[in-house]
Amino acid sequence: MNSKQQVYAFIDSQNVNVSTQKFGWKVDWRKFRRFLKDKYGVDQAFMFIGYVPEFQDMYEFLHDAGYSVVLKPTFDMSKPREQVAQPQPGEKTEHEEKKPVKGNVDAELVLWAMKELKNYDKAIIISGDGDFFCLVEYLEQQGKLLKVMPPNVHYSSLFRPYERYIDHLGNYRRDLAYRDKKSFKKNR
Repeated sequence: MNSKQQVYAFIDSQNVNVSTQKFGWKVDWRKFRRFLKDKYGVDQAFMFIGYVPEFQDMYEFLHDAGYSVVLKPTFDMSKPREQVAQPQPGEKTEHEEKKPVKGNVDAELVLWAMKELKNYDKAIIISGDGDFFCLVEYLEQQGKLLKVMPPNVHYSSLFRPYERYIDHLGNYRRDLAYRDKKSFKKNR
């Protein structure tokens, strides 16, 4: 690969976290940042993540690991809205059945990929979410799509026309998985 080429990665953190954990592993974010640099020459790695005040240390860790962290305000779904009818005693509310925090980053990822378009030669979209189909399609038309990295083998069928760009993150599980040093020592 031409080393002068500017390569940017755009990471849907929630899609990566949920999808890899569904298959029994977690990404080691430091290893992943090094992997992106070494394998694809990624200069800038934008990490899109919902903002929860209690996770400030994690955002700083990601920044220190080499990511440009883009935070999106989240919506606390555990707090009932005023217009929601009060449940009967013992009855679950709609809010108790849903995820407690919602911080969908799709619009931010697409916006940043477009805002930064003039600054990179190639882009890697790290998500398997079909909501990024229009972005993948546009980047490919512009000759700027390098890879689409879904976290596992289950990803949107909308990406079928772009199979030649697909590189499953799960293929690198052995190299990229987070290993808790405490539990590793116990098992030896």
